[in-house]
Amino acid sequence: MKDLKSTIPFVLHPFQEQNFTRYLELGGTLARSARGLQITYALRGSVDEILLPPAEAAPCRRDELWQASCFEFFVGDSGSPHYWEVNLAPSGDWNVYAFSGYRQGMQEEGSIIALPCSQRRQPTSYQLALDFPLARLIAPGQPIEVAVSVILQGHNGERAFYALTHCGPKPDFHLRESFLLRL
Repeated sequence: MKDLKSTIPFVLHPFQEQNFTRYLELGGTLARSARGLQITYALRGSVDEILLPPAEAAPCRRDELWQASCFEFFVGDSGSPHYWEVNLAPSGDWNVYAFSGYRQGMQEEGSIIALPCSQRRQPTSYQLALDFPLARLIAPGQPIEVAVSVILQGHNGERAFYALTHCGPKPDFHLRESFLLRL
């Protein structure tokens, strides 16, 4: 796309190392265009230790995707407490929630009715990419702040929480001080 601004690479860090994530690296890239936000997650290493269900033929909007492996990002307009949470499951299921402030006023974002993402699986890597229609939520050119996070579930049921940074005593991706990427 010609209108892409520079791509920002990111690296995600575990809140607490789990045995099943010991040999994993997690990162990706983020870029903004006039139409939206392009995000790619890249998981490298012992991918077979992670529960990554296959893509469904007809993915749909679902709640509580964070109870299993889930790729997430949070976006807010600078200077406002309002923000959105985007959840993407490896199955292709998704959801977008709007918040009026820190964990307040949560409701499904009605302007987003589908969120197709692409995936690529290999023995030692997994990639998930999304073109998010940001312009439906925030005017082009309006400065934004983004937090990127991932929850990984191992075959033993344990979950690992990854983020750009962890600002609290427990994993909490909603903390606005963790919205480190500015575009």
